[in-house]
Amino acid sequence: MKETDPEKLALLYERFKDVCLVEKEIWTEVFLPREVKHGPVRTNVQDRYEVVIDDKDVEAALEANIPLGGPALAAAIQEYRSHISFIKKG
Repeated sequence: MKETDPEKLALLYERFKDVCLVEKEIWTEVFLPREVKHGPVRTNVQDRYEVVIDDKDVEAALEANIPLGGPALAAAIQEYRSHISFIKKG
């Protein structure tokens, strides 16, 4: 299921940026803590998302911005976010 919630997407773009900076490469999978509506929060329970970039040129542009640091990569992700999708894995 493709993620469309604006708040969740904002978190996923941020998480994607952070993971790419740590790993120094474009990452194809990211994790977010699972939303809990009530009851105790288990921090070890996460939702897994596949990252889909629909254009190789966009992927190359993102890859080129990783060595430039967080602000540059965040700007590139913002610029190309229409080409980046997050598919929730069951």
